[in-house]
Amino acid sequence: MTHYVLLYIGGTYPETPEEQQAVMGAWGAWYGKMGDAIIDGGKPFGPGKTVTAKGVDDGPGMSPAVTGYTVISADSLDAAVALCKDHPHCQFGGQVSVNETFDMEM
Repeated sequence: MTHYVLLYIGGTYPETPEEQQAVMGAWGAWYGKMGDAIIDGGKPFGPGKTVTAKGVDDGPGMSPAVTGYTVISADSLDAAVALCKDHPHCQFGGQVSVNETFDMEM
């Protein structure tokens, strides 16, 4: 099985306690459905800075910003994408970028 990093891009933050509960419920259901495919449940991202050869800039460096991540395992990139088609982040205005990881020999 290969590992895939899901990068959460953009999205909206729920404003009311009822909306927050709905969002957390949707995420909990998705994680429950994923079961052993979850390698690292991930975390949301807070403020960041961007480092380039020219120096350091305040802010995430892209818009919309990457807002968090999760690492999953799947048999292929297409299988990983299929696991994300009903991802709750997409239901709340965000995008999910699915990226295969691989080991590098040094």
